[in-house]
Amino acid sequence: MHQYKGKLIIHTGSMFSGKTSSLEKDVKRFRIAGYKTLAFKPTLDTRYGTSDIVSHDETSLEAILVEDIDNILEICRDNNPDVVAIDEVQFLGGHIEKIIKSIKGMLENEITIILAGLDMDFSGTPFEVLKELMPLSDYLTKHHAVCVKCGTDAWVSHRKTKNTERVVIGATNEYEPLCRKCFLREKRLEDAIVNKNQVSFGDLK
Repeated sequence: MHQYKGKLIIHTGSMFSGKTSSLEKDVKRFRIAGYKTLAFKPTLDTRYGTSDIVSHDETSLEAILVEDIDNILEICRDNNPDVVAIDEVQFLGGHIEKIIKSIKGMLENEITIILAGLDMDFSGTPFEVLKELMPLSDYLTKHHAVCVKCGTDAWVSHRKTKNTERVVIGATNEYEPLCRKCFLREKRLEDAIVNKNQVSFGDLK
């Protein structure tokens, strides 16, 4: 596996698509091959109440909780890893420019980086950090969950609740994977309900 020295490996896609499981498998393979690895998880990801990286199929990997890219850089300076893995990278704190520059710097120092994260939010808008990093990757895998409406490959994580904040941590109670066609249908239905329920001041006279 020495051909992977200083490579950027990205696993992206919707929720429930196997991104985290793939990151875990990569890290375990590098460890078996004798690489010194460090795995990180943003503190914003509180779903499982643990610092471990936990996939939806309940496999896990020991990880270090971090707030931002500066935490990762500091820990890496003290430990000199060969491989760095970051799960849910879209939640990592720090300016996008600083994250990109730092990851480029680690790659130039021949540290292999494995990232897993959502490419888009619940509205279908790309997360900035993945949008910038995907073209820089050596190995890029777009994972697909199964659309819960029609059974085809899912395209996005549709939020089932009415919360409009961009980041809402959750799982199957809050989100469902949908293909593009089913997602657009759901959005049209939601928009129709909103428009129907809107009341203007003129209507109250």
